[in-house]
Amino acid sequence: MSRAFVKEQDGDDFSETLPDRPVSDLPNYVTGRGLRLIDGEMERLQKELAAAQAAGERALLARHSRDLRYWTARRATAQLLPPPEDDGLAGFGCAITIEWEDGRKQTYRIVGEDEAEPADGRISWVSPMAKVLSGKAVGDFAEAPNGEVEIVGLNAEPEH
Repeated sequence: MSRAFVKEQDGDDFSETLPDRPVSDLPNYVTGRGLRLIDGEMERLQKELAAAQAAGERALLARHSRDLRYWTARRATAQLLPPPEDDGLAGFGCAITIEWEDGRKQTYRIVGEDEAEPADGRISWVSPMAKVLSGKAVGDFAEAPNGEVEIVGLNAEPEH
């Protein structure tokens, strides 16, 4: 029987490499914190890659190699933007406190794509919310994706 019709044994068709993680075509703007996160992720992955090699863990080796390729590419293209100027306008690196129509307040910091964590109040500079907040000052209103918001606070201090 042709080998084309024979089922491979589990593990026989394991690929030594995984497809690369997609990399954004947009500029890779990062804050100082974001650059430190990339460096930390690369350091962690290098250690885990060495451990996977030593243990002969092919699946982990493939995953860590793929992730390290991603972070190496992101580090190579990282464009560290200076801390925001305290010019009274929302922009990259700023923390912006908004108030929704129902009185709820939220604070978002505009950061790079890889450091965005909306649940923790960090949104990517390319997100819809960041786009409507950028360039606004305290007292301005913006039409956010889920309703109108008022900018009630700005903080240009860098996050550590």
